[in-house]
Amino acid sequence: MSSSAGLSEGSLAALQHLREKREINTVTLRFAEAPGVLVPEVEGNLTQEELVQVLPVDEPRLVAHELCFASPEGTRRHAQLLIFWMPPAAGEQEEAYSAGFTELKECLPDMRVHLTARRTDQLAYRRLVALAG
Repeated sequence: MSSSAGLSEGSLAALQHLREKREINTVTLRFAEAPGVLVPEVEGNLTQEELVQVLPVDEPRLVAHELCFASPEGTRRHAQLLIFWMPPAAGEQEEAYSAGFTELKECLPDMRVHLTARRTDQLAYRRLVALAG
């Protein structure tokens, strides 16, 4: 993971922690007061339901989340997801967060499942598993 001008040192540290440690599976990022700088907001071990609960209803967020699930054969699997949370009430912020999402994809090239969600049902567990498949 290379350093990026739009990610704060705290964001880089949180994302590195997510990738190297097993005690967290989720990092949510938001733009700080300083324009164009993403800072970590949540760094934790969240279920899919808890992830949906921490997302604000009127503000966008960028999320790196490791989803744990079972394959149809019953084997345990993990998939790392990059999520662009963009609820309808946050429309004026879409351009800035879209640029941040592009930057995160470049910073984390091994995270191959990318999705944009505008409603919580788009983050339903079965849908995430199908995308990670």
